[in-house]
Amino acid sequence: MKNILIAITVFFTLSCNTTERDNDSDNVLTDKVLVFTKTSGFRHQSIEIGVKTIQDLGRQNNFEVTQTEDASLFSTENLKKYQLVIFLNTTGNVLNANQEQAFKEFINNGGSFMGVHSATDTEYEWAWYGELVGAYFLNHPEQSIATITRLNSTHSSTKHLPEQWTRYDEWYNFKSIYEDINVLLNLDESTYDGGENGANHPIAWYHEYDGGRSFYTALGHTNESYAEPEFKQHLLGGILYGLKR
Repeated sequence: MKNILIAITVFFTLSCNTTERDNDSDNVLTDKVLVFTKTSGFRHQSIEIGVKTIQDLGRQNNFEVTQTEDASLFSTENLKKYQLVIFLNTTGNVLNANQEQAFKEFINNGGSFMGVHSATDTEYEWAWYGELVGAYFLNHPEQSIATITRLNSTHSSTKHLPEQWTRYDEWYNFKSIYEDINVLLNLDESTYDGGENGANHPIAWYHEYDGGRSFYTALGHTNESYAEPEFKQHLLGGILYGLKR
């Protein structure tokens, strides 16, 4: 009888230890995101709060976030660590030719890209990047309140939003809009002054490009944006799309 009790005790101890190991493995952060914030032009004050917001989203949604302004991390070997690269309010020329090639290979091999706000104010002389991000920044009027129309109600970045979303931000006008983007949100130019794209004024979109996924949102100029629940969920949805969840 004593031997039976010992055997039962050992069985339950091993079972508990196995369960604990399984639970630990469930908490391993398998998805890794690189947030790139290098600027060689205008620098947004909201970069720091934007990074913190994405880090918080990572802790809440089981992905690991690395933030850098060091372009040397754009090497073929290093980028293999990541599933998604986010250009968060980057500006100007931020990569050299070798780094551009490594990033292109990352996308070619199935990696994902996400651009936030001034990611379209980046790498004007690199046509491949222009098609990846989906457009280039042209100009903007003064910050104001405007209304956005939701065009896609099923995408992870927009399904939580109302049909008409009114908010305050800096509203970009675009040039060289890539014809194959799938528009998620359209800016209603009748609701503010200074729009130059007309009735079709995309403000967030996604597409598959050259082997990888791309998501872009023009929102996110202000510090206050990163405190908005709707905008944070919009960011998270873009990230989840890039992580193929």
